[in-house]
Amino acid sequence: MNRHFEDAWYYLRRAGEHLAVGLREEAAPLERRVRRAVGRERAAEPEPTGRERLETELRSVPVRAERGGKKAIREARGRVKRYRGGAAE
Repeated sequence: MNRHFEDAWYYLRRAGEHLAVGLREEAAPLERRVRRAVGRERAAEPEPTGRERLETELRSVPVRAERGGKKAIREARGRVKRYRGGAAE
């Protein structure tokens, strides 16, 4: 898949994520009213502390690093292959 398609998929995925967040924000007041009317209100969740947020972030670092490394290797192999005229596998 060439770089343009990769870029397009990246931006499409980001747009979908932003759409989901926006819809949740817009629907939140309606959801609260319906839950209150039905009697199924959600308990307020405590705000995570800075340490908890940092620990959560650090748990995802190895996975992100592995994905980034694999992507870098894949791109480097592609550049070498193009440089050599497509002869390398």
